[in-house]
Amino acid sequence: MIYDLIIVGAGPSALTAAIYAAREDIKTLLIEKGVVGGLMATIDNIENFPGFPEGVEGLKLAEDFQKQAERFGAEIKMFTSVQGIIKNADGFFKVLTDDGDFESKAVLIASGNSYKKLGIKGEEQVHYCATCDGAFYRDKKLVVVGGANSAIQEALFLTKFATHIDVLVRSYVKASDVLKKELAKFVDNGKISVYENTTPTEVIEKDGKIVAIATYDTDNPKNKKQFNCDGIFVFAGVIPNTEFLKDSGVKLDESGHITTNHELMTNVEGIFVSGDVRSGATKQIVSATGEGATAAIAIREYLTKR
Repeated sequence: MIYDLIIVGAGPSALTAAIYAAREDIKTLLIEKGVVGGLMATIDNIENFPGFPEGVEGLKLAEDFQKQAERFGAEIKMFTSVQGIIKNADGFFKVLTDDGDFESKAVLIASGNSYKKLGIKGEEQVHYCATCDGAFYRDKKLVVVGGANSAIQEALFLTKFATHIDVLVRSYVKASDVLKKELAKFVDNGKISVYENTTPTEVIEKDGKIVAIATYDTDNPKNKKQFNCDGIFVFAGVIPNTEFLKDSGVKLDESGHITTNHELMTNVEGIFVSGDVRSGATKQIVSATGEGATAAIAIREYLTKR
């Protein structure tokens, strides 16, 4: 079978593109290596998505996106990793996966980003999703690593469970003013402590369980400190999911994100990009959905011309 469109990923941008494409009878397959919704599905409460004045749970939003895409006929293949993309001589594409190969007339890469790791000893024991794992730490002491919006938002969420949270920031807190104000409330009541200019060096374990994290002063590495804790959550930024493009000929920017023209097409004709993996993306859910719609319309025009 040859699909009209294969979409790599199943986050908000991919699902929106699938809704638009499948609704116009473009035979569409989404290939997702993890869970539907991507990083969106790990967010406890999304407060800035239009239409939800009280906010919406990321997982719930992802499920609704999925239902809508499937209602129009889009297929979703879960827990399947894309290994490569090859453009055939006939102009069609072969998408290589760990569960067989699939062919299509066009490809949309909406593979998003993954959480960046710290690269320190013992890191395999830490968590990257407060919504997924926070409940395991009821009445425990936690450490959150990171100072941008996602880190602060997740730290605030974890106050529902933890007795105390130490937030470790390599430089300074870069979260929005709204989140900073909310954070200040928990700092004032003693629930959260913030340590800026603090760089983690090692996760310390005892009998297979985390007991502390070792750090040093970012400005003065000789000044070392240890934070005792029962668990660690890391939100230290993201990296683009583009490793499968190594031999595809698709151009990336210096950060590893994919470059496109104004129609969201890459330098390889027939391969389009939308969402957080695109170079220059604003990395917001609402803009990712907008790009998904834009990409689907451009893909429709591309398929029509062919």
